Parts: sequence; C-alpha cells; structure tokens
Amino acid sequence: MTRLTGGALRLTVFVGENDTWHRKPLYSEIVHRAHAAGLAGASVFRGVEGFGASSRIHTSRLLSLSEDLPVAIIVVDTEERVRAFLPQLDELVDEGLVILDDCEVIRYVGRDRGPGESDTKGKKSL
Repeated sequence: MTRLTGGALRLTVFVGENDTWHRKPLYSEIVHRAHAAGLAGASVFRGVEGFGASSRIHTSRLLSLSEDLPVAIIVVDTEERVRAFLPQLDELVDEGLVILDDCEVIRYVGRDRGPGESDTKGKKSL
C-alpha cells in the first residue's frame, strides 16, 4: 500500500499533445518513466485551449480545431524522489514548461493488492 501525507513536491510538465519520443506520445513516455522510477503517481490532463512560448493559440473549438492541444503531466511525491526524476525530463523535454511547487498532501493511500494481483494494468496473475 502506498501512503503519502504532509509536505511534498508537485511536478507539472506542459507539452504539446503531438510531441513524441521515439514515435510514442511524449506524455506517455513521461508517465511510464515516472512509474518505473517508483514515483507515487502521475496523471495526464488534456487542455481544451492554451498557448505557450510560440504564442500560437491551440484550441479544441470546432471552428479552429487544433490537433496539438496542450497536455499537463502532474506528479506528486517527496521532494527527494521528484528531484531525482528531473534528469530524465531533461532528456525528454525539448520544448515545454516544467514547474516545481511545494504542496501539502492531505491524504494519499493506495489500495492493498489482494493475493495474486499485480500492479500492471489491473491484471491479476495466476
């Protein structure tokens, strides 16, 4: 069971939906690397509208449909663990925004895995 409470560090990475790493979505590569690094968790949120350093507005509105919407990958864990993960982001993120901010975790408790359960895609082992 994973538990995290108290002071923590939130890592937010903003990239484009179409950004890739070796033909795989960049946001997916970041999530998988965060998982492999043992971080507490990661979530990806798709923006409906936004702009970045290029000042070009990307939107999901029908009349100006964009195929490169902004996405945010958010990771929260201890400061030590998040900072240890930053060199991987240096390798992955060429264009984008990486933000670190202190936060307080009120409650984060993972569920216990029952006998025979694995942590991969909710599949149970035999």
